[in-house]
Amino acid sequence: QWYLIEQEAYKVSLASSLFFAGLLIGNITFGPLSDKLGRKPVYISGLFFDVVFGYVTALAPNYDTFAVSRFFVGIVNGGMALVSFVLTQEYVGKSFWSFTGSLTNLTFAVGIAVYALLGYCVREWRYLALVSNTPGVIFLLLSFMLPESPRWLYSQGKTAEAEDVLQYIALGNGKERLNLKLKPSAGTLRKDESAPGILNLVKHPVLRWQTIILMYIWYVCSFVYYGLTLNAGELRGNLYLNVALSGLVEVPAFPLCMFLIEKSWSGRRKTMACFLIFAGFACIFTMFLPTNAGLLLSPTLLALCGKMMVSAAFNIVYIYTSELYPTVLRNAGLGVCSMSCRFGGILAPFVPSMKSLSPSVPFVVFGISGLSAGFLTLLLPETLNKPIAESIEDLQSPKYQVLKNEEAE
Repeated sequence: QWYLIEQEAYKVSLASSLFFAGLLIGNITFGPLSDKLGRKPVYISGLFFDVVFGYVTALAPNYDTFAVSRFFVGIVNGGMALVSFVLTQEYVGKSFWSFTGSLTNLTFAVGIAVYALLGYCVREWRYLALVSNTPGVIFLLLSFMLPESPRWLYSQGKTAEAEDVLQYIALGNGKERLNLKLKPSAGTLRKDESAPGILNLVKHPVLRWQTIILMYIWYVCSFVYYGLTLNAGELRGNLYLNVALSGLVEVPAFPLCMFLIEKSWSGRRKTMACFLIFAGFACIFTMFLPTNAGLLLSPTLLALCGKMMVSAAFNIVYIYTSELYPTVLRNAGLGVCSMSCRFGGILAPFVPSMKSLSPSVPFVVFGISGLSAGFLTLLLPETLNKPIAESIEDLQSPKYQVLKNEEAE
């Protein structure tokens, strides 16, 4: 529409790059904000501006307005998505976190397929943007009915408000009014103390090592995910069907995750390590297969299996990370890790150029990344059937000292 051809063709990619740059900023800023101001106000503010800038994108009169709106959509969408995930987790008990976390991530995969269907039915991009953005208005209005996170209220010392929210949830579940009295949190801030900030992720030894390892795992999940998509063969046929399949192939990963991460013999740590290692091997084995092999041994099928494995690891790392960080820093930790994830997505498209050295080099790079992240996962503590830390003080408990003790040894 704006004649983005020849010398202007770079602007097509620039708009996408601005969106991902916005995601980076949103991931790192919205987390600490929601840890200090609360989950609900930051989530609703993000969703409101996401809808506003979404409509600006659809109605943009020129390319400059379109590109700037995509940048701001990235900021508010990336931040709001993380806050909404944490808010969903904190509404329920820890025994349900694997279910709610998997269900939340499942909607992303289903959304890809639904968007492909919308794209098939609505070919004009402005109408497509308007149609896909409109559900956001409905969810924005419904979101005002949501209560604040009871875990966040409790971590801030607002026990009375936390009790009210729990009573509200209990009544909504059809239970009678509970005789509920919460004990004050050990990590409750005094009036002269400031709230824990993002620097606490590097100040505390346990959090420091966990954050470094988790950032690398998140980076590799994104790196291998997009790497398999770009390198391990392309699906031929209808464009819209291929987009739908790329989302639907991830769906089987979620029930598989929900089953394995709740078993005592596998848990979060071992299951995620296995999925990452399998994804790494999928990358490495792809380079040994001829392109004209049969369906059962085709690089495309192996690529889809690898994508399912790394999608499963991606699903687990959201749940696992939210359990490893205390409530007062949960969004900040998720934000930093998600930021490193974006770097993986940015770097992955450049790896195919390494084929000039050898056709197998890109697969080796992705394979080694997956294997290394899988083995590093084993250094993290298991969180299955363990209590969630509410404050930084809770991390002094021996069960949170796994990394620290291993360092001393």
